[in-house]
Amino acid sequence: MVVRRKKKSRKMHGYRTRGYGNVGQHRKSGCKGGVGAAGMHKHMWSWVIKYFPDWFGKHGFTPRGPEHTPAVTTINVGRLSEIAQDLLRKGEAVKEGDLIVIDTTKMGIAKVLGSGKVTLPLKVIAYSVSEKAREKIEAAGGKVVLVGSKAAS
Repeated sequence: MVVRRKKKSRKMHGYRTRGYGNVGQHRKSGCKGGVGAAGMHKHMWSWVIKYFPDWFGKHGFTPRGPEHTPAVTTINVGRLSEIAQDLLRKGEAVKEGDLIVIDTTKMGIAKVLGSGKVTLPLKVIAYSVSEKAREKIEAAGGKVVLVGSKAAS
């Protein structure tokens, strides 16, 4: 048997570069036709048509502007307590026993927050009420009614 003194393949076994040299050859993205989506409208167009036909063009829309961003309107219980008598005079609030009933949903207010002092017994009808606001209203002898939920207290 003949002894094979040389390895079967001696090609491309230089240090690190595998025989392609140091500058440019077989490095970066030159042999791939560009980085990322480069060439999608040029030399890779047939590939785009075949594999990603919906790659280009507009699809749907992104609404912009203040009319498209829903603003959460809030009011503090302290402010409600301050304007309660005013609302009664205007007819926007009604009296139910000793309670002054304020419907914040009709006022366009989404949430009642807990800053301020509650001096009057209020019955507040709202979509959402913070814990602190609920505590202050109930401590003053009032009630909270949540709209859209079965839990009315």
